[in-house]
Amino acid sequence: MRKYLFLIQKNLLAGYLNSLVYVSPSSAAHRAFLIFCKVRKGRILPQQESYLKEARLSREDVAGHQLQTYHWKGKGPKVLLIHGWESNTFRWRNLIEPLRQADFDIYAFDAPAHGASSGKYLHVPLYTQCVEHLVQTFKPDYLIGHSVGGMTTLYHTYRHPNPEIEKIVTIGAPSEFHEIMENYQNLLGFNDRVLNALDGYIQNRFGFGIRDFSTSRFALEIDKRGLLLHDRKDAIAPYHASVRVNQNWKGSELISTEGLGHSMHQAEVNQQIVEFLKTG
Repeated sequence: MRKYLFLIQKNLLAGYLNSLVYVSPSSAAHRAFLIFCKVRKGRILPQQESYLKEARLSREDVAGHQLQTYHWKGKGPKVLLIHGWESNTFRWRNLIEPLRQADFDIYAFDAPAHGASSGKYLHVPLYTQCVEHLVQTFKPDYLIGHSVGGMTTLYHTYRHPNPEIEKIVTIGAPSEFHEIMENYQNLLGFNDRVLNALDGYIQNRFGFGIRDFSTSRFALEIDKRGLLLHDRKDAIAPYHASVRVNQNWKGSELISTEGLGHSMHQAEVNQQIVEFLKTG
């Protein structure tokens, strides 16, 4: 029944956008962008509350949003954790424990429209603003990002090459924005006229087109050490994304896994991350 309702909604949205673009391309593009950026889940669930409550730190004002931050104190280097789409800081629980055992000083936050932070929408430029604010506030030595959080981490490093950040870790991160938008087009079923209008909208708003945003190209200008973890059978973010980034990022290492999925919460993954951060 839910699948049937989704198909009805999808067809209605596609028909609406495909018609609107002939009347007002800018309105169709704006509407398509809002649908794309709308966050539908990822708020803190009751069973997640007790774990996160102990670590709540401050609420930071960034770009009109209130961001909930978290802190697990340690005496070692500072780590900032950047979660993925429709998720929140709780997703890091399995990594936080070995990081704490290694005495890292751990910071994390809920992205806009996620967890305990305010908002309804999220996109990478906004997420990048948030990361930069928290980098300036907490002064982390290392950044770790999962999925779109990993994509944001690389874009942030490209835009803000902070010399104080020594290492970067990405987990199951996509790299090519045009692939994401093509998947979005296929999901909703809108036509190329809408996609072209959306491309123009993004260009005017953010200063780059859909095909301009590529972390594999951004990686050419990153001079930090990096660890990329990606499962060959990742059904959410294609494995070739990290392969391309690794090929262009001279200071990076790619660890490929088999059958660990997109989330990659497994102990072996977390141990590899901790060891990478600990080594000189």
